[in-house]
Amino acid sequence: MMKYIFLILVFLGGSFFAEAQETLLITKAEVIAKVNENNNTLKMAEQDVLAALGDYRQTNATLLPSIGVSHTGIATTNPLMAFGSKLNQSILTSGDFAPDLLNNPSQIEDFATRIEVQQPLVNFDGIYQRKAAKSKYNATKLQSERTQEYMSLEIEKAYMQLQLAYKTVEVLEKAKEAAVENKRIADNSFKQGYLQKSDVLAVEVRVGEIQNQLQYAKSNIQNASNYLSVLMDDKTYAILQPTDSLTVTISDAAVHQLSENRADILAMSSASNAYGQMHKADKMSFLPRLNAFGTYELHDDEIFQGASNGYLFGAELKWNILEGGKRYGKAQKSKAEYEKSKIELEQYTAESQVELNRAKRSLQDAKNNLELTALALEQSKESLRIRTNRFQQGLEKTTDVLMAETQYAQKQLEYYSTIFQHNYAMAYVQFLTK
Repeated sequence: MMKYIFLILVFLGGSFFAEAQETLLITKAEVIAKVNENNNTLKMAEQDVLAALGDYRQTNATLLPSIGVSHTGIATTNPLMAFGSKLNQSILTSGDFAPDLLNNPSQIEDFATRIEVQQPLVNFDGIYQRKAAKSKYNATKLQSERTQEYMSLEIEKAYMQLQLAYKTVEVLEKAKEAAVENKRIADNSFKQGYLQKSDVLAVEVRVGEIQNQLQYAKSNIQNASNYLSVLMDDKTYAILQPTDSLTVTISDAAVHQLSENRADILAMSSASNAYGQMHKADKMSFLPRLNAFGTYELHDDEIFQGASNGYLFGAELKWNILEGGKRYGKAQKSKAEYEKSKIELEQYTAESQVELNRAKRSLQDAKNNLELTALALEQSKESLRIRTNRFQQGLEKTTDVLMAETQYAQKQLEYYSTIFQHNYAMAYVQFLTK
């Protein structure tokens, strides 16, 4: 009985493993769509934009009024508070002016509803703080755009890595077929006395090497699939297979130049502008502020009632002449931060130009290498064909055939690896010049 249970468990486990390793065909367009919808990096960038927008909206307080409503209840025998409460409730009589009642009043209850409005009129530092928040918001949006562009480059790279992994498996499987066929021929030749045992063992070693390389190549398919799953935030981690193969991307004839309108450069420029606006705000803090205010109050001796009411409004011109040197230090700090941000922008632009120059040279090197590897591939293919025909006729050494076979597989792998390097170098140059 236990034997049958064990067999059932093995069968179910094998079925689960087969289902977990099911290969899923996927196109680049599907990857792009899923990354744009589910990628966590893009989601975090979006939240950064919303946070910066929240900071900017907080500066609406520089222009819009502040309105508050409160309801307060008190009970007091304090002479001043009791007299004032009666006065606010409009229940004060001539008898309340008796000295005994003024000095020793009985307890009185007062419930007050208060509506308070404050309206900024002239607030120069607040205006520049608002401009700084707007610049920071713009910088965050631009940085989010650059993050989107970077993810597009990362998708291109990850998808090509998956294509390259499948090409590697394809090459090694063909090499394995050729090696197995050579082993069959070697076994027959050994039986007929044409080959020595060492030659047969050399062929068997070659078959084992290819099998080992093939296992690593299949693991690379899983690794590349898992990375794409992470980009797409896909928790199934299925084995993915691209619907198209790795081919050479045709380069355009456009002259690639660094643009000052690139999103990340514009983001740094906007951030530098935000520092400049903050410095202006610190300087404007030396000027006075003019604010209007007003209150409307309801008073009663019962809760949530308002038998008596009154209002008050006015304006306040406030000027803090000296705060112990605090504002001078703050202005000095903001100026230094502004100057530093301008230097950082200049440095970043220079480094971006150097990176573009390096990427353009890498692209040209990849183009040259692509031509050389394509030629070497054709030569090694022809060499293998000749040596294989001679080997089948007994006119070629086993070691020479194995060497030619190994060289042809290597040149195939080098060729597809060069295609990957060429295509990525081109995509990277395009990324740097957007």
